[in-house]
Amino acid sequence: MNRARVLLRTAAVGPLDYRVPHGMTAQHGSIVEVPLGPRKLMGVVWEEEKFQVEEVGDNRLRNILAVVDTPPIRPELRRLAEWTADYYLAPLAAVMRMILPSSSALGPGGTIIEYRHTGTAPPRMTAQRELALEKLDGEQGLVRELAAKAGVTDAVIRGLIKAGSFEAVEVSGDAPFIPLDPEHQPVDLTAEQATAATRLRAAVEAEAFSPILLDGVTGSGKTEVYFEAVAEALRRGRQVLVLLPEIALTQAFLKRFKARFGMEPALWHSSMRSTQRRRTWRGVADGSAQVVVGARSALFLPYANLGCIIVDEAHETSFKQEDGVRYHARDVAVMRGLMESLPVILASATPALESRHMAEIGRYEQLVIPSRFGKAQMPDIQSLDLLQDPPERGRWIAPTLVRAIEERLERGEQSLLFLNRRGYAPLTLCRHCGHRIQCPNCTSWMVEHRLTRRLACHHCGHLEKLPEKCPECGEADSLVACGPGVERICEEVQALFPEARSVVATSDTISNPAHAAEFVSRVEAGAIDIIVGTQLVTKGYHFPNLTLVGVIDADLGLEGGDLRAAERTFQQIAQVAGRAGRAEKPGQVIVQTRSPGHAVIEALVAGERDAFYDAETEARRHAGAPPFGRLAAIIISSEDQSEAAETARIIKASAPEMADAIVYGPAPAPLAMLRGRYRQRLLVHARRSAPLQDALRGWLGKLDWPRGVRVTVDVDPYSFM
Repeated sequence: MNRARVLLRTAAVGPLDYRVPHGMTAQHGSIVEVPLGPRKLMGVVWEEEKFQVEEVGDNRLRNILAVVDTPPIRPELRRLAEWTADYYLAPLAAVMRMILPSSSALGPGGTIIEYRHTGTAPPRMTAQRELALEKLDGEQGLVRELAAKAGVTDAVIRGLIKAGSFEAVEVSGDAPFIPLDPEHQPVDLTAEQATAATRLRAAVEAEAFSPILLDGVTGSGKTEVYFEAVAEALRRGRQVLVLLPEIALTQAFLKRFKARFGMEPALWHSSMRSTQRRRTWRGVADGSAQVVVGARSALFLPYANLGCIIVDEAHETSFKQEDGVRYHARDVAVMRGLMESLPVILASATPALESRHMAEIGRYEQLVIPSRFGKAQMPDIQSLDLLQDPPERGRWIAPTLVRAIEERLERGEQSLLFLNRRGYAPLTLCRHCGHRIQCPNCTSWMVEHRLTRRLACHHCGHLEKLPEKCPECGEADSLVACGPGVERICEEVQALFPEARSVVATSDTISNPAHAAEFVSRVEAGAIDIIVGTQLVTKGYHFPNLTLVGVIDADLGLEGGDLRAAERTFQQIAQVAGRAGRAEKPGQVIVQTRSPGHAVIEALVAGERDAFYDAETEARRHAGAPPFGRLAAIIISSEDQSEAAETARIIKASAPEMADAIVYGPAPAPLAMLRGRYRQRLLVHARRSAPLQDALRGWLGKLDWPRGVRVTVDVDPYSFM
């Protein structure tokens, strides 16, 4: 009897054995359709010895229904899935869902019906319809995709279709990828760039594992340098994966990519329509998608002939997944390179401390580009003590920075004001009774967004209309916005410089590649004088006429107990400072702070990056913090507060004796309620050599907790909320 062990995409059931019908071939890695009860599910045939399952008699086996007509999942990717599940203590089925993200990619091609916004308003408007039309302007997709993007039900979208606000469009399921040309338009490299590019080409040519840290200052042309590695892989018929931290960065990147290689690469990110995802997935699997540019999940696609992985802005914390499988794409990329014997290039102007440490001990090779491209020079950075030079009452921009902006406007140059806080104000309170408007689902304040006249929770996405009176005492006109967000800074800019053309650049206003393209084109055309933005504008953008950067509140990121707070603040300000003076015109950076003597601020002003990193490294070494020690968070949540607290107490009480680890907590999480669930946290701090995953598996694996309780493990946590 021929049988196969199949791993399904659902963690609710383990691997199951099925009968392989006569005449069917189902090898390891084959994607198959199988029955489970009345349903038909997709799965992958896996090696039998990888799982311990209850033996089932041949007479009880059900037949595999079909083998999908696509190349099998290669052994290297199956081993990567196993490693990821093992290291991050996640169900293997959850990793499998990233490899097989949807059944639509596996079905037959042909055409499908999507719907696009016509711009027509429905005869009857409701709050849900208004929300959908606001969020779906210019969008196209399946009913369920549109509903998910708008945060409404399918019925709302179907009602708008019936009302004529959306029209049906027939879309091709597949279209071939046009080949890229590695010789299309090579660029002239400086001597420093050429040296680095030669080494990257050699690494691709060697077809061996080689982790390389490409460490170049902002504006040094790192993208053009690693494009030479892409070109070498294309010449050898190999595929390339380029990971970007933000979807909004893709449009500027695609423009540069097309100029170099003649055509745009394949894309992979969450904003893609199902037809686009199917086309890319199929192209990756058969090798016709030569270069894929995507978000972190692109790392798990089944490449037919991968030759190089590039992680751009590799220091970015957004490469750490904070739900589902809590993996770090940078680290998994290095592991995939090891398993598939290929180079992994980590590109950054402000490398993560962990990456620098790996280079220092010889695990990674480090290539340094110390100066900017052409005649561009690094900007002059100065701190502005807000205690000595405070803004006017009710304002947030200090007089010195105001004068610097005025000078740029007179010279026809552009300015960027940075504040990493979305919306208009982080807190709304009643001046009559003191009530603070809080999210009903989270222990966080609602953020006022004046552009949309809504209050929003930035943790769970809850939205409310901005009330006209206090919801607690009923007093009218008593609500006061406290503190600044970027919208408030932009309002101040418009009051100070009424003739200047300003724009707010955040994930609220640049939510997809189309919005990003429009923003970039307006800035490049000189249609914007002053940009007010969050961390979204700290990286990836090259605006030659932008000569001034003002950091509104440099101390914001230094608050709280995050062990990476200093490093993250340094990286963020250094990156946003790098937007200034990227062409021939000199750049200036003014950093507003109440702590000009802080080590981070002093290092930025003095340009002593290496000294800062060395001091931060020694502090981590002394504390046994990563990369010299290991951390794992255990997060317990429940809709019942006492149930969450009791489960956390039981987990702590059952902790094993570990000579090389200590368990802190339990304690309520800083964000004690999230999405309606109360949260408790424990933190395990272990030596680098400790078998942390084995200890956690043995500890938590023997415990049971109530059905309403969720227990999540976050290995190598980046968020401590």
